[in-house]
Amino acid sequence: MFFEVVHQTGLSHMSYIIGGRGKAVVIDPRRDCEIYIDIARRHDARIIHIFETHRNEDYLSGSVDLARFTGAEIYHGRRLPFKFGNPVRDGEVFHAGSGKIIVLETPGHTDESISLAFADTAFSTEPIAVFTGDTIFVGGTGRTDFYPERAEEMAGMLYDSITEKLLALGNGVIVHPAHSAGSLCGAGIAAREFSTIGYERMHNPVLRASREQFIRQKLDEQHYKPPYFQRMHALNLQGRTELGRVPKPSPMNPDEFAAAIQDGMYVLDVRSAEAYGGASIPGSQAMPQQLIGRYAGWHCPYDRAIGLVAENETQAGEAVVLLLRMGYDSVKGCLAGSMNAWEKSGREFQSIPGIHIYDVLRRIEAGEEFLVLDVRTKAEFDRQHLPNAVNMYVGTIQQHVHELPENMPLVTFCGSGRRAMVAASILKQHGFSDVRDCLGSASALEAVEGRTITVG
Repeated sequence: MFFEVVHQTGLSHMSYIIGGRGKAVVIDPRRDCEIYIDIARRHDARIIHIFETHRNEDYLSGSVDLARFTGAEIYHGRRLPFKFGNPVRDGEVFHAGSGKIIVLETPGHTDESISLAFADTAFSTEPIAVFTGDTIFVGGTGRTDFYPERAEEMAGMLYDSITEKLLALGNGVIVHPAHSAGSLCGAGIAAREFSTIGYERMHNPVLRASREQFIRQKLDEQHYKPPYFQRMHALNLQGRTELGRVPKPSPMNPDEFAAAIQDGMYVLDVRSAEAYGGASIPGSQAMPQQLIGRYAGWHCPYDRAIGLVAENETQAGEAVVLLLRMGYDSVKGCLAGSMNAWEKSGREFQSIPGIHIYDVLRRIEAGEEFLVLDVRTKAEFDRQHLPNAVNMYVGTIQQHVHELPENMPLVTFCGSGRRAMVAASILKQHGFSDVRDCLGSASALEAVEGRTITVG
């Protein structure tokens, strides 16, 4: 047998390929799917089955392309009218070499969610592992708010799926979820990528609750829903996500880049927050590469060409892949020579000054008139924040920017300064001129807390 985890960088997603005796199975493939073919070839195997644990909301599936490349059959839950593949029922069994896969219908995160118990029949017919999709995570469970009018029902279904189907597999069974820490698909997910049923039964805080407590906890969870989720839902239901080979961004000189901006191209700057703050193209959107998977879907349009500003071609290429995984197929190119070429062309650029946490604290103590705009989640803000700070989540800032005072100096604040720069660039787009980014933000505050002021 062979088994490999394939990571989808930026989206905290994990897919799997497992096989033996010349046959392989892929679970929840990402859109750029050639990696699974390469892995199978290394093991002299052919991919024969592809499973979707549910209709994914945060990335585009690669099932249709992978099936087209390999001739494999696609299987998914039966409680949603997919336009491709084959519906499966609870208890159906599939084989690949000595591997045996048993379908478990586990609704709750979505109606059609399935989990896949896996046994290596060369040793035993009892499951050794289970691929749980978004049903159980390490340290958490899938969110249940995608059907608001059925939120209580969905939470109850998830509890029943976990207790009646997954926990019943036995404490020694290894749990392989579809997401790790940082995913938008659940709360409280640990940084570890696998666990066991027994460990989760004992230590997963959600699983220690009664059914009534579990439902209440799920209803009380606070989740944000990026607008791009709707697009992922629709495309993953239709299966119209064909990609082929991943394209490379075309280099564009400053003249070409400027002309494209005039024609409506949206400029996405994927350099670091510090680089963006030093010099950037007016009207551009700061989106440090590490944040593309979490925040591009909030702010980047699907109906406009996208031009990238990156440190180099490698970074631009990595950004293209991340955007493609979220359905952004309209990257026109990248600025050749990065910002230095733009500056040398004599074109206008903007700066967003950074401000040290000491200076923010000093200005608060002095009673200076300025506003700290904390763009973290409400949960982060509620745990600790600066006195008189205003919370406006970075994902929703476009909708609420009109609520900010127009003539007051603004300092954006987050966990490290990166989300704060995303927000600062949006404020600049909307005409706010006196904007600073607290570089280091909450991390810097933690380093100096107790030696300056009390946080509220």
